[in-house]
Amino acid sequence: MSMTPQQIELVQSTFRQVQPIAATAADIFYDRLFEIEPSARALFKRDIKGQGHDFMQVLAVAVGGLSTMSTLVPIVQQLGVRHAGYGVRAAHYESARAALMWMLALTLQDAYTEDVRAAWNTAFAMLAGVMKEAAYGTP
Repeated sequence: MSMTPQQIELVQSTFRQVQPIAATAADIFYDRLFEIEPSARALFKRDIKGQGHDFMQVLAVAVGGLSTMSTLVPIVQQLGVRHAGYGVRAAHYESARAALMWMLALTLQDAYTEDVRAAWNTAFAMLAGVMKEAAYGTP
């Protein structure tokens, strides 16, 4: 799976709109994730605010690297293996995708167009596929 240059630009430009409110965006993401997947809360051993900060930093690296996947893939593979080590199962990825889309819809508001939603879904599917393949052997 790959993204068009237009999709990459949409993801990167909309993420720049989210970055100034990164802490709030992370709170929205985790609140929604735990609402969708209550069992996921047990996977987090540390303060969720710190976790949210780290999540937004990792998301920034991933979004920034979408145009250079050859550099990004090894980082994302390591991330997938680490997540599996934390107890993340392949099924959790769909909950994370849904929580991410929820957060984007709330934070971007009118800027969350169908094209933006589709671009983010493509980016998530591509990155999650790399993570799951590295962690579990199947995308």
